[in-house]
Amino acid sequence: MTETQQQITESLITDLQNGSLTDVRLRQKISAIAADTDKQHQDILYLQVGNTSPASQAIGMTYIEAGVLKEASSDPDDWQYQTVLDAVQDGWRIISFPNMALLAVSDEDAYGLGFEFILERWR
Repeated sequence: MTETQQQITESLITDLQNGSLTDVRLRQKISAIAADTDKQHQDILYLQVGNTSPASQAIGMTYIEAGVLKEASSDPDDWQYQTVLDAVQDGWRIISFPNMALLAVSDEDAYGLGFEFILERWR
């Protein structure tokens, strides 16, 4: 829930408790919440790690913010997130776990970079 949506919700609760909530006001506030939702955008974070553990060290990173690809530093020490857990603790949600089928692929046939987690956040 965004800060604006939280404020609208608190306002509605206050109106309800005071007995001043009308159907017209409720409809207006629901429209305001919907309008605020339309302003949100999805950020995507691709983190490649050395194994299937979210605590594993990141070895690759790609970040898309509001539909724009952001270049990651070539130095992994400069990355904002060193592990998937770091990103989760910062509010990212895992939407895709590593493809376990890659475990059966030999080194010569590997088509990916490590084990990829895909995370999202809405802002």
